[in-house]
Amino acid sequence: MRFLKITLYIFTLLLSQQMVMAQDAIEPQQPATEVRAVWLTSSWGLDWPTQGISAEAQKKELTDILDELERLKFNVVLFQARSRGSVFYKSAYEPESPYYTHARGFDPLAFAIEECHKRGLECHAWFVVFPAQRETKKLTAAQKAKKAKNYPSYYKLVDDVQWYIDPGNPAGRQYIVSMVDELVGKYDIDGIHFDYIRYSDKASAFPDQDTYRKYSKGTPLKEWRRQNINTLVSDIYTTVKSRKKWVQVSSSPLGKYRELPGVMRHTGWTAYETVHQDAGQWIKSGTHDLLFPMMYHKKDIFVPSLADWEEQSGERIIVPGLGLFMMQPKEHNWSLGTIKEMMDYVRENGKSGLAYFRTKDIIDNTKGVRDVIEDMYTYPAKLPPLTWLEDTTPEVPQELEVYKDERGYLNIRWERPEGDDRTYTVYFSNQDIVDVNDASCILRTRIDGDSLTFLCPVGEFGLYYSVTATDRYHNESEPCISGFFSHSEIDK
Repeated sequence: MRFLKITLYIFTLLLSQQMVMAQDAIEPQQPATEVRAVWLTSSWGLDWPTQGISAEAQKKELTDILDELERLKFNVVLFQARSRGSVFYKSAYEPESPYYTHARGFDPLAFAIEECHKRGLECHAWFVVFPAQRETKKLTAAQKAKKAKNYPSYYKLVDDVQWYIDPGNPAGRQYIVSMVDELVGKYDIDGIHFDYIRYSDKASAFPDQDTYRKYSKGTPLKEWRRQNINTLVSDIYTTVKSRKKWVQVSSSPLGKYRELPGVMRHTGWTAYETVHQDAGQWIKSGTHDLLFPMMYHKKDIFVPSLADWEEQSGERIIVPGLGLFMMQPKEHNWSLGTIKEMMDYVRENGKSGLAYFRTKDIIDNTKGVRDVIEDMYTYPAKLPPLTWLEDTTPEVPQELEVYKDERGYLNIRWERPEGDDRTYTVYFSNQDIVDVNDASCILRTRIDGDSLTFLCPVGEFGLYYSVTATDRYHNESEPCISGFFSHSEIDK
């Protein structure tokens, strides 16, 4: 089936290349480099998995989802690996989540990484930071005291129902760093993505009076709380980069960084003032590689908020998150037009890309959003280079071969050095020098191997094929010397 998809894709692109000039007059040319990310929620099985079915059935569910994301030309999956006090991987620190079927040999995160990479998708481990287990009902003072004996001293009970790691307790921060170190060390993730890396929703009532007295040294409460989060973020970044420099560190702060005079004061929460989340400082100080702000607001708030985030970013990457769930009737019942307006704004103004919450809304085509995404992402896209981590250009691939085998399949092959961890992008064009900045020339990105094989299209045309190598920092080589192939049966 994948071979057939690529063959049909070539015919589609050949037609679209003939229409490029006409299309450019109507809409902005699609970028060859763009972040297209999606949050895949495992908590409570919201996006995946269905509970009460076999592990094999859950695997099939996940591969079906990833097949669709590949078809829609996404390139990043933010896979929820840690929920509230339980994990979707093998950990020495926390129990495995009850939301997937525990079967011998089934490690959801390892499986997700492998299957994402097969499809040219990056897999970032989404890690919920401070919230832990939640009680089914509010606890009395006596119940709270009894339950507290089961938790380390750095856990607090918020609103008598939600256990929360106290950001002001150094032991709590170290526990989080240890979990991050374990995860990055054991798994071949492309990034680690932090959620709820902030104080609780009702931060003004957070029960940290004891740790404030012990550790604040007289610093004003709100400033001290921001310092606690900043310290953790810095420690995490240092730990991740000492393990694997290429693993991208990101988070999803509240969508509004801070109050903006005349724009924001009447619109509720902000990251900085409300939950003591100084995410602008993280990106500005270099302790984050990307930010995915949860910008679940309409365009009048979305546009100035995005500009504010970008003002902090320097050379780092800001990818606004769109709340597709806001179209649900039980939420805010937004129209599809509200979402599309923000999608168009990002594309038309040359932003780094978009992230979408949640996957299920895409799979279910809520109000037609999947159709809009399919129209927007006509071609594959590469990911922006992480030049602040590494800016060396990889070597050009060698020994390109393009040939048709006896089965009627076109084989594009190149030499891959032993132990090479680079991925490859295959291009095609009707010109002998391929333009790697032209999205319509991209056939497939992030190939983890030394070949691409698909059912050979047949027609009165010939194409040039070329390959580039990309390292784990998204730095791309020059294209190799193109190989020409005539698709005409007459020439055979």
